[in-house]
Amino acid sequence: MATPTTTETATAVPGPGAKARGQGARSSRRFALLLLSPTFLVLALIVGYPVLAGIRQSLYNKDEVLVDGFVTEGERFVGLDNYTALFRGERGDAFWNAFFNTSFFTATAVVLETVIGVCLALIMHQALRGRGLVRASVLVPWAVPTAMSGLLWRWIFQPDGVANTLLHQEILWTADGWQSKVAVIIAEVWKTSPFIGLLALAGLQMIPQDVYEAARVDGASAWQQFRRITLPLIKPALAVAVLFRLLDTLRMFDLPFVLIGANKESVETLSMLAWSEAGNLRYGVATAYATLLFVYIALIAYAFIKLAGADVIGEARVRKTTGKKGAKA
Repeated sequence: MATPTTTETATAVPGPGAKARGQGARSSRRFALLLLSPTFLVLALIVGYPVLAGIRQSLYNKDEVLVDGFVTEGERFVGLDNYTALFRGERGDAFWNAFFNTSFFTATAVVLETVIGVCLALIMHQALRGRGLVRASVLVPWAVPTAMSGLLWRWIFQPDGVANTLLHQEILWTADGWQSKVAVIIAEVWKTSPFIGLLALAGLQMIPQDVYEAARVDGASAWQQFRRITLPLIKPALAVAVLFRLLDTLRMFDLPFVLIGANKESVETLSMLAWSEAGNLRYGVATAYATLLFVYIALIAYAFIKLAGADVIGEARVRKTTGKKGAKA
């Protein structure tokens, strides 16, 4: 039987230094969890509890029962009936209409906002006179509260408003129809394009000018520089901006509500539908709508992060740092 050498024994049995480092790492992790515990507690109270309470509420319906000759109100467990009812009859038609409107507004507005936002970022990044004034003025629409923005655009889209005056036509923008969709998209793009432009500008300012100088020396055109240098390098910041706008637009409520009004099929979103059901005291159905919207937003966010590679929590940077440490070791 072979006797292990001194080298093999030293390799197999960790020394005191390795044990001390392991204990120090565990102590650091425990201390970090201790520092983060108030944040986890707050998130559990303001996020976790409402979500669980909403899911529980969606399994019940408000009911009236006769007890000792008196009519009393209570809750009756109905299981998944509130969910299955959303896909049948008039309620099913309303759900699919709201689902289409929500998806249509999200896809159209986010695409337009991304294109316009990147153009605004490129303009604000140029070394031109009055650049500070341009940046400040571009951010004004984003700073305006959404309700005030809706009232402003409602005035613009009045039958005798600015929009019809410029178009020399009388279009009922706030009536139920295709024109109300266009009005909501215009108002939404005007308000939130500066947000994407601001984050894209932050990404542009991180690009070294030496890269563009080297590309110009190699004979790259302006379009080639934009496609091969600018877009890839601002992709992390742009992906995060688009993700935030996706999450926000999927929850759209206040802008179409103020601009067009409630109970308009052409602009009714899932959030507005849930609000309408809650206003009629049908809380089980309302929370079922809200739960489905929550699941829809979660799926869209997950798919976008996987497809676009949005490094929201810095996971890629952590992996890169860990890989470098492992290579050095």
